[in-house]
Amino acid sequence: MTSLIDREDFWNTLTRKQDAWDVVIIGGGITGAAILYQAALHGLSAVLFEQKDFAWGTSSRTTKMVHGGLRYITQGDLKLTKQSVQERDHLLRAAPGLVEQMDFLFPIRKGQLPGKLVLNSLLAIYDKLAGTTSHGYLDEKKLKLRIPALNADNLKGASYYTDAVTDDARLVLRVLHAALHQGALAGNYMQVQKLLLDQSDNVSGVQVNNITNGKSLHIRARTVVNATGAWSDSLREPVSGERTIRPLRGSHIVIPHQYAPVTDALTLFHPQDKRAVFILPWEQTTLVGTTDLDHKTSLSIEPEISQAELNYLLTLVKQQFPGSDLQKEHIISSYAGVRPVISKDRSKPPSKEKREHKVWQDKNLISVSGGKLTTFRLIALDVIGIILQNIKPEVTVDENSPPLETATTTERDLALDNPGLSRRLIGSYGNYSLQIKQNARGGELRPITTTRFCLAELRWAARQEAVVHLDDLLLRRTRLGLLIPGGAASQLDSIKTICQEELGWSDAIWKSEKQRYLHLWAKHYSLPKTHSNKVV
Repeated sequence: MTSLIDREDFWNTLTRKQDAWDVVIIGGGITGAAILYQAALHGLSAVLFEQKDFAWGTSSRTTKMVHGGLRYITQGDLKLTKQSVQERDHLLRAAPGLVEQMDFLFPIRKGQLPGKLVLNSLLAIYDKLAGTTSHGYLDEKKLKLRIPALNADNLKGASYYTDAVTDDARLVLRVLHAALHQGALAGNYMQVQKLLLDQSDNVSGVQVNNITNGKSLHIRARTVVNATGAWSDSLREPVSGERTIRPLRGSHIVIPHQYAPVTDALTLFHPQDKRAVFILPWEQTTLVGTTDLDHKTSLSIEPEISQAELNYLLTLVKQQFPGSDLQKEHIISSYAGVRPVISKDRSKPPSKEKREHKVWQDKNLISVSGGKLTTFRLIALDVIGIILQNIKPEVTVDENSPPLETATTTERDLALDNPGLSRRLIGSYGNYSLQIKQNARGGELRPITTTRFCLAELRWAARQEAVVHLDDLLLRRTRLGLLIPGGAASQLDSIKTICQEELGWSDAIWKSEKQRYLHLWAKHYSLPKTHSNKVV
């Protein structure tokens, strides 16, 4: 199998093949990766460019849920809900160990709206759309046994159902690996500086800049796809003359598990604005989010949680787990992402905006934005259908094409003493999990502190997954920077050895990367340094 190609080899291939592409895809999040994979499956020559790192944007900053979205039922969008739960089930079958089932609970208190009757009715519709029966009700006694630390005031019980969760960044990498295995190419830190036009002013390719060496190339293609999410207007507006994306920020905090000890995901209505916010177990910690507000900062700057958002999320945790005494200093990390929501009416509250995707064609530029993590396969197939109609009408879209390649490696093949680690490695890395085991040095398959990650993963990712910066390794290839206090600063000595052995970093490069990473983490993944009383 082919891994993510060496960056020098990638650039050399581009130099030799500047005029022979069916599809150039701009954007290395889940949508771009899925379009790349589906393009390769449908016999198209395809290459993807990402200006930063793979999954750097929204696709590594979600609430980690693969779900249908109950609120879309209340908005009357049964089609999106049905599609989402069907895609969720595809992913559960295709990537066990990466996409995993989880129970979701709605605690119900006296006087709360919606109450048990409405919630159970919604859940019955949800199950019917999914073709399953997973919902039910826990009375107060059973709920307290399940979540003893939950605030007992006016508690009546909880409605529940089953959905799924994932590591969003690793999901992107799994899909990218599948695309490369089918013959496609992808490069990170490759910035598309401008669109190339033919004599009729139709888009005919891109000018791409290799950020690591400063070189540029003109790459010609029969079709160019703009899959840059929240950034899509910057490429599309010069061609189409319109802007359609409303960037909405969602922020999260990661806290030690003991401050909100949950084994299931809780869907809670925030006391401030009655929005649904989640508290769920994630990688041995507890994840709290998300907020939903207009993002008015430049998209060129990495997003970060605001003081008001931090207070908003802390308020919820303290309300639901009053005995935990959670304080700001207990927070392990934070992260923020920008959702690409399609909207022309900015007067509507952010949480009322619909999340469906849309595809535009403008002078041979195909742009796609909006949508949900869960429905990435369907979004990609919509784009592929248009591409095939334009350049290969004799080829039809395979509506049954898989979301990614299912691993053939089994836990028995890995033969690790830790079954949980085996399942997670196969889920996260597919058949490459065997390489991770084979390349591991002594002790590198043991969990790092309280996480489920191990040094063997960092070693393999550094060697095989186009790592350019330390944050690529700690925030996206693994999530150590979000799970260990201080951005995993306590583990950097061990990580230094791996980076020097696998990436060839000198002491000077390591020092520079370490300083860069710790500064970035403190600015964008820690707590806000400015104080504000502004309400979210």
